[in-house]
Amino acid sequence: MFDSILSHLMLIGVLGIGSQWFAWRFRMPAIVVMSVAGLLIGPIFGIMTPSEDFGALFNPIISVAVAIILFEGSLNLDYREIKGLGKSVYRIITLGAFLAWILGSLTAFFVAGLSAAVSFIIGGLFIVTGPTVILPLLRQAKLKARPAAILKWEGVVVDPLGALLAVFAFEIIQFLTIDTVTAEAMLLFFLASLFAIAVGWACGRGIGWMFETGFVPEFLKSPIVFTVVIACFAAADEVMHETGLLAVTAMGMTLANMHIASLSDMRHFKENISVLLISGIFIMITASLDRATLLQVFDPRIMAYVILMLLIVRPLSIWLSTINTELSFKEKALVGWIAPRGIVALTVAGYFANVLEEAGYPGASIVTPLTFALVFSTVCAHGFTIGPLARKLGLSLEGKPGVIIVGGSSFTTSLARTLKEMNIPVLITDTSFEQLFNARKAGIPYYRGEILSEQTEYYLDMTPYEKLIAATDRDSYNSLVCTTFVPEIGRNDLFQLSWHDPDREHPDDLVVRIGGRILFEKGATYAELNRRIDEGYHFVQTKLTKQYNYKKYLEEMEEDALPIVSFKPTGKFDFFTSEAPLKPEAGDTIISLAPPVRMENKIKSSLENRKDEDENLPVQ
Repeated sequence: MFDSILSHLMLIGVLGIGSQWFAWRFRMPAIVVMSVAGLLIGPIFGIMTPSEDFGALFNPIISVAVAIILFEGSLNLDYREIKGLGKSVYRIITLGAFLAWILGSLTAFFVAGLSAAVSFIIGGLFIVTGPTVILPLLRQAKLKARPAAILKWEGVVVDPLGALLAVFAFEIIQFLTIDTVTAEAMLLFFLASLFAIAVGWACGRGIGWMFETGFVPEFLKSPIVFTVVIACFAAADEVMHETGLLAVTAMGMTLANMHIASLSDMRHFKENISVLLISGIFIMITASLDRATLLQVFDPRIMAYVILMLLIVRPLSIWLSTINTELSFKEKALVGWIAPRGIVALTVAGYFANVLEEAGYPGASIVTPLTFALVFSTVCAHGFTIGPLARKLGLSLEGKPGVIIVGGSSFTTSLARTLKEMNIPVLITDTSFEQLFNARKAGIPYYRGEILSEQTEYYLDMTPYEKLIAATDRDSYNSLVCTTFVPEIGRNDLFQLSWHDPDREHPDDLVVRIGGRILFEKGATYAELNRRIDEGYHFVQTKLTKQYNYKKYLEEMEEDALPIVSFKPTGKFDFFTSEAPLKPEAGDTIISLAPPVRMENKIKSSLENRKDEDENLPVQ
């Protein structure tokens, strides 16, 4: 059935993206799911073997995909971000990475039985912690700000540097192991490396100049970038094998430090391409493993190597590199344990495995099973333990998913105070201290700054917050905020206030394309909600029962009352919107914005009950 290249490509795409969705839906590490999927269609059931089915195209496909993945990763290497890192992070990405390289290489040489050349190449590559794996884990585990920042920046900064170190180690060792090593050969290697860096720098500067001067139209920017990446990789690789990775890394770093607005606009497209490539390439590599290679994973040498990397090399490199830093014992323990190797490590290692084996280096044949064993083991071990360990060490943000409210006002302050009383982490952000006056007075956590600024993600830890409400007095800005955060949060958890003039320019047509879900009901605008708060409207809680269900609640609700949010007994909650009406059930608690008359009735009822109690007291 699946015996054509077209059907194989279809199967790879479906399984890759399907695995990503399955992992997201059930909160599992994506690599674990993709590994199982690749193994099932490859060595287990033998449905396909991409390395054989694609023939001569297999290695070029892997090479180009790795080049694009590394380019996308190197776009995160902004010097401004590195300068702003704390002492502990700087130590980890420098001294810690060096110690991990040396210790990992020695472990591979003495324990796994690899040759010295292969050991130092693989040791350099295995310093990466994989941002494609660590970032989803951080979102899932909800770590506190400091350990989350350390793990995040280590993954982002070290990931391309690990592949770069492997490239340098490979080139140097390749020349040193040639029988006729000459000064000319070494000079040629360094010149080729400099040429690759120059090509990458030139491509980056050229792309930047074209974008800044408007030389390229918007619809061609993304295609041109990826075309130039492939051309940059191929040009450098033709001059000297394997320097193409160095060239695309240099290109990405150059663009990252030019601070071009167009690159930020392309960010979502680049991430989508990376997800497609990562998913497809991972399925291809795991499906290409044969059963003999898979069985090699259980080789005592490989198992011993993986255990030592988990329990000795990683913790030791972190402990030594963070001596006399601000990290606590618990933080060192958590960071020293969490180091999942990602897809980049596996793809680049698979790339090097073929090259090293063809060159006849001893031990190269077990590079692929060794890498797969390390990646799969670390992802499983760290993916399933990061949450429990963080909670055990007190480094997890316990509690319910939080809410970020963009825009300070009377209404948002009252809403935030109500959510806070329900033990919901809440934060109000605004660019104006004046708009944040009520929040500061009420003791609500706040952040003064532009939520859309790229600097915000470095100063504001958004890990505890899974929902966002854009509630400023500008409809267009609310839509822009929600649209910007769609990739990070998802449209289902992005909300904005109703448009001020719903009949003007058909805003409903715009809502389906931009912005978040419209809160509450049409007409619940910024001005209307704040008017109600100023007139004494207040938030009230109503718990539904089997007798007092949602239908009865709606029948007895005051005409001007406005349902705001519904809480499940499990702690999950959702806001009422005009798009998809909620259907609360028995046991749920509804918070609504009620008119002053309800409060007056409650006070009157309370006074009457108190009066009845007083009248029934026995006379002394």
